[in-house]
Order: sequence, then C-alpha cells, then structure tokens
Amino acid sequence: EELRMSKPNNFDSQSTFCVLCGRTDDCPEKYGEKRTFVEYSLTVHYYCLLMSSGIWQRGEEDEGVDGFLITDIRKEVNRAAKLKCNICKKKGASIGCVAPKCKRSYHFPCGIKRECIFQFMEDFRSYCWEHKPVQTFMDKEPRGASQCTICLDLVEHLPVYTVLKSPCCKNAWFHRECLQYQALSAGIFFFRCTVCNNKDKFQKEMLRMGIYIPERDASWELEENAYQELLQCYQHCDIKRCLCKKGRDYNEPDSKWEIKRCQCCGSRGTHLVCSSLKSWEQNWECIECRSISAKAGKYSRKKKRSLATSEKTDGTTCLMEEPSPKTPRQSSGSQRNFLLQSPKIMYQNNLSPCSHLELPASNRVTMSLSPLMLNRNWSLRQKHLKEQRKEVCNILKELKVQVNTKTTRLNINADNIWNSALKGFRQRNFSPTNTIEINFTNCKTRSKTDTSAASKHHFFQLLMLHLQNSSLFEGSSAKNLSLDFQAIKENLYFEAGKMIAVSLVHGGPSPGFFSKTLFDCLVYGPENVKPALEDVADVDVAQTIKMIKYASSLSSLQSTIHDCYEFLAAAGCLRPITALCDKNMLVNDILMHHVIKRIISPLESFRQGLKTLGVLEKMQMHPDAFSSVLCYKPERLSAETICDLFTIHSSSDVNEVKGADFWMGYLQDVESGESVVTFEDILLFVTGSSSIPSIGFDPEPTIKFLRIRYPIGNRLLNCLELPITSTYQQFKNKMELTIRNTIRVERE
Repeated sequence: EELRMSKPNNFDSQSTFCVLCGRTDDCPEKYGEKRTFVEYSLTVHYYCLLMSSGIWQRGEEDEGVDGFLITDIRKEVNRAAKLKCNICKKKGASIGCVAPKCKRSYHFPCGIKRECIFQFMEDFRSYCWEHKPVQTFMDKEPRGASQCTICLDLVEHLPVYTVLKSPCCKNAWFHRECLQYQALSAGIFFFRCTVCNNKDKFQKEMLRMGIYIPERDASWELEENAYQELLQCYQHCDIKRCLCKKGRDYNEPDSKWEIKRCQCCGSRGTHLVCSSLKSWEQNWECIECRSISAKAGKYSRKKKRSLATSEKTDGTTCLMEEPSPKTPRQSSGSQRNFLLQSPKIMYQNNLSPCSHLELPASNRVTMSLSPLMLNRNWSLRQKHLKEQRKEVCNILKELKVQVNTKTTRLNINADNIWNSALKGFRQRNFSPTNTIEINFTNCKTRSKTDTSAASKHHFFQLLMLHLQNSSLFEGSSAKNLSLDFQAIKENLYFEAGKMIAVSLVHGGPSPGFFSKTLFDCLVYGPENVKPALEDVADVDVAQTIKMIKYASSLSSLQSTIHDCYEFLAAAGCLRPITALCDKNMLVNDILMHHVIKRIISPLESFRQGLKTLGVLEKMQMHPDAFSSVLCYKPERLSAETICDLFTIHSSSDVNEVKGADFWMGYLQDVESGESVVTFEDILLFVTGSSSIPSIGFDPEPTIKFLRIRYPIGNRLLNCLELPITSTYQQFKNKMELTIRNTIRVERE
C-alpha cells in the first residue's frame, strides 16, 4: 500500500511530536525532513528514522516512509520505549553506539548536541562521544587559523567536532555546519572539495565524519527555468557597415542574413554576408577577439615565412604545418549522412590495409616498408587488436551486471543531439544503472521497425560523433581535450566522460578518437605522460615550438624567444638560455604547459565522468585492451567478421546445409564487391545497427533457415531468417532485393 501524506488547513506541523525522539522541532538541516502521516497518526524526522538501530528498509521506495514499513516503525517505537537516553535520561532512545561493549543509547537530537557521529552510508552506524571517529592531525601541521572556503570566515586548526579538514588538500579547513549546508545544496553529484574539486576521496571522508549527502541533484539544478538566460543567443550584427536593410537585429536562418556569433566569445555577431562568409560552418572572430589573438601570437605570420625560408636555404626537409583546429564543424545533417555512408566507397577508392580507419590516431605516419612487410605487420596488428577487443567485450559485460531492469526514457531530438542528450542525462530520474530507452521526438529520424536496442545504438552513435567534433576536443584526428571555460563552468567535461562510459556499458559505440597522450593521461595520470609536438592543435603554438626546436644557432634561438616573449611569460615557460641545447628543455616545458597543465581542470572533470559504472577503473586495470576501442576506429567489417558474429541454427536437413553454403558464398560476393549490398547493410537489416558495439550484441545474432519467400530481419531477437532456395542465384537475388529495398525505405 502506498502511503499518502496530507496536511489539512487546520493542521499545525509544529505541534506534532516525532515518534522516535519526542521533539516537535521542524529543522530539516539538523534532523532531516519532518513528515506527518495523518491517516496513521504518525510523525517522524527522516534522520531519526535512518539512524535508528532496530529498523531496516524492507519495502520498495514507494512503500511506507521511503521503504520503511509502517509496521516496522511501530515495532521500533515499542523497542525504543524500553531504552533510556544516556544524555537526556528520557525513554525512547532508538539509536545505539556500535562500538564493541558500548551500551550507550540516545535520541538523534541528543546525539547531535553531545557531538556524536552519525554515518549516513552503508550500515548507517552511530558512534557516541567517546568512540566517535576523529581526523588525524600531523604534528608538523600549523595550529593557526585560515579561511573556511565556504563562508570565508576564520576557522581554527583544531581537532574538534565543529571543524573538519579536507582529506585531499593540505590547507583546506571547513566549519562542519558550512559543509553540511553545502552538501544539502549540492547533492551527491556536485558535493566536492571547494579547493581541488576532488569528489570521491572528499565525499568518503565527509561521510565518515558524519556529513549527510542527499542522493539527489543539486538544488540549483532543480529550480525551474534556472538557466533560462543561457538559452538566449546573441543576435545582433556588430559589423561597422551592416548591409541588412531590415536592421542589425534581423536574423533569417539558412540564408545570407543569418547571424553568426563569434567563435571565441559568443557575445558579438555578424550577418554572413556582412563578413563575406559563404556558409554558416565557416568560423568567424570579432575584432576584439582577433586583436587579442594577434597580440598573443603577433610573431606567428612573420616567423612562418622566415622559418620556411631558413629551411629551404639550409637544404633540410620542409616541415609540414599542423592542420588547423579551426576547421568547419559538420552539421547534424552531414553527421547522419556520414553514418549512412556505404563502405563500398572505401573499396572503390582502393584504400590500402593501412588506411587511417585502422591506424591509431597518434601513429598515422608515412611508412616506407615493403608491401610484404606492410601486409604482415598489418595482419599481426589486426590480430592483436581483435584479441584486445574481445577482452574489452568481456570486461564491459561484467560491468553491465550493474544495469537493472528499471527503465529511464530519454526523449531525443536527433537534430539537436547534444542539448537533448544533456537534458536527459541531467534529469532527476536518470541513473546510469537503469536500462535506457530512447524515444526520438522527430519521428522521421528512425524507422517504425526499429527496436529499443537499435534506437539506443543510433542515439549513442550520433552522440559520439557529436563529441568528436565538439569544442570539448581539439585536433584533426587524434583528439586531446581543449580548454573551453564555458564548458568548465557548465561541467560539460564531466558529462562528456559520463556519456562515453554509459555508451560503452549500454551497448553504444566506442569513441575511437582519443589520442595516445589523452588516453595515457587518463590511465597513468598526467604527471607520468610526455606529450609530443603532434598533440598541439593550435597552429601558432605548434609553429612557435618548431621554430625553437629547429633553431640552428644560439642567436636565432634567442631572437625567437624575444619575439614570443609574451607567450612564454603567459605560459610560465621563461628560462635563461645560455646554450643551444637549452632549447630542448624549453620545448618540453611548452609542450607540458600547452597539452597537459593548461587543461588539467577539464582533464580531472573528464576523468570523474569516466568513473561512471567503474569504466575508468577497468581502463586503468586493462590499458592495452581499452586503447583498442578508445584510440582506434572500429575494425572494418569483413566476411570473416560477419561469419564469426552469426551463429547458424540448422539441422542435418540437406536443404539447410545447402542454405548455409549459400550464406557463406554470399558473404564472399559482398566482400569482393559483386553485390549491391554491404556488410553494414546486412548488420543494419538484422540488428538495426551498422557497426558492432564494443560490448557486442544482446542477444547474440543468429541465423535460421525457414521455408519462407524472402529474408526477415528480426531485430528484437537479432535473428536473420533466411529462405531455403534450390539455387544460389535465387538466394542471392532474394537477399539483394529484400535488404536493399528495406534499407532504402528506412533511409528515405
């Protein structure tokens, strides 16, 4: 029976006594929410109920009082009525100290007053004033005072109940009361050290010391329309000579009068035609941001020319410039077209086995090996990758055990994939351990024949593609984290890490675009990683590093340093240069600053997000295996891959055995390009997914031979039902006709 709360107009909650502590106080910050159930003549403080020693949550969350059954509460009241409180000497002491041989009992409010510790975790233990846990203080620690980083008042460095120190920051001290208010406001997702932003270690220590952290979203996230102003986009043309006759505020999407915002600050705009922009995808910077960029890198253009000249005169090989990170990003439409591209194009282009689809992002270099050695190395690498991906598949299946049958439904607009995904992941009832169900709100996006698994895979596929092209990452193919202050403010790096972890465990595709440097930072820690020049996405910074690295004399090195003095000073990389060999240390300093130290805050948030469902921990335990799915693109589908993927259910019937031979022959035709159907089409026809997820398919794909006219793709069971035919040509014609037409109709 679900319990209903009601408060009549003439009912005064202040006049009711808590059945466990006997007090009328209504102070949620101290005693938890005070709840009154008129039909049961019952009033109770939430913390009194949680900490009572003789009661457990035996019901579901919607039964009784958050899972505490009414009958159990009455039994606990009767039990406590026989126990005297060691503090106020009155009956009804429902809480006991868990220390061995300690027989002290007390009410929750009395325990708070006497500075007892109540641990709101695991078994909900309580400790009296004599046996309570304390924080260890080093003898060398100063016993002065410092600012509480929450209220900014002074807090003395003393081992007392009212003072707590951070377990992760040496000089961070807090008032207990300030921490409790902070925890109630931030909730379990945002309560963290205010100095270093550590979450796990900080929360663990605070729970041990009796801070209650509610399992809900932050209070500011629950306010309706709290971020409404952030949804308002700047729409005003700031060009000195605006060409629009309808005014500077006129904005017509998908036309030359559409307003494009500054890619750096977002607070200045221009009509496309007013700045001679051919399309919306082109980047544009306002004059203020351009002047700042020019001041920071004023030496770049001149030095690019001088570097090119010096290299040619020296007779050395000309250095190729790094690709600009400021390339136009794909629109959502072009992303979908990319997803639906046929790999037949790859075969027609005669890509070599070492195409970039199979190489790690950080190892794409020109090889001068013989064809025999090249093929042998490629074959060995593919075999090794295949073994690692199998290992990842098994690990992810272990992690998926955490996922329960409770469903969370996400309403997704494929044309606005990021915002709708972010809204879904931040909704109150979202939990990574719930089964995720996707509902595409723009109904034309997916076919009516799609199953829940197919829609979910398509959602994660679009999401991973968006992340790859988002401002959170930088680089051409091998991606590192970028520095986006707005994203830091909105905690988007955490959300991105969380989304990737959830995608891996829930059957979505892996990213496949991490650079080796980013992966190593996540697994081994940034302090143990040495970045390379290829990790620098900014053309100006890369050019500066090259000029320093390839300086041929001490005078040219000092001249280069003089020209980029402001940049080096801002990066904290200025050092005395007395010899030409000093340039190596300087290059290392710049690389460390730009690639790692500069993005240390986004990196930590990203790592915290990847801890979702235990993914980061498994990455650190199995780095080689996980690099195969995070740093490499998925393997290209082949006849062997599809053959291994499907299990054929057949009997000794001669016709079914012949059908299995036809199936194998058809796969060979597809691989050799003698079919209008691709392996991706076959996979999409059967499972609703055009690629194999890192965790594999559930259920595993199967094949059945039946006396039917045409093939059927049962996406609910991932089962391909094939017709029994007398000749191979009949089999092939039916496969081509059915799969091609089905896929064409779905795409249209």
